[in-house]
Amino acid sequence: MGIVTVFLIAFGLSMDALAVSVSAGMTSRDLSLRNALKMAGFFGGFQAGMPFVGWGAGLLLQSFIAGIDHWVAYGLLSFVGCKVIVGSYASAPGERRTNMHETPVLLALSLATSIDALAVGITFAFLKVSILVSALIIGAGAGNKIGQRFGKKIEVLGGLVLIAIGVKILVEHLTQ
Repeated sequence: MGIVTVFLIAFGLSMDALAVSVSAGMTSRDLSLRNALKMAGFFGGFQAGMPFVGWGAGLLLQSFIAGIDHWVAYGLLSFVGCKVIVGSYASAPGERRTNMHETPVLLALSLATSIDALAVGITFAFLKVSILVSALIIGAGAGNKIGQRFGKKIEVLGGLVLIAIGVKILVEHLTQ
């Protein structure tokens, strides 16, 4: 898997964390630099850490499902892509009433938005992708400006990118 594909995966994975962080910023009364850095640390940290966890789990499972690993990769990436697309239509930013800067809230949101990164980490183990560079790219992928400008359209695009990568992996393995 090439570096461009890893960047595209990072882009797709960052969309749900981006949506939550933009939503928090738009509804927050206390949007200080400290709170912004706290949110970035939680979301980026979880996005970078969960592929490692998934990769480790994938290495343990690899011998059991080696014959169908391309189907697993396709399934996981397609599921995550669909989740991102559906999530882009799930709620409006103004609906949140929770204090998004409290540590327990950030832990829950960071974990919830990085489960897909865990699934991708499993996929990376099956595809024998270098996890260190990939996880760092994924962790840094949670940007802000693009999401503010394009909103739901960019989330849908991120989901479609993940699905397309899943299809690409499946087609490559089936045609070999």
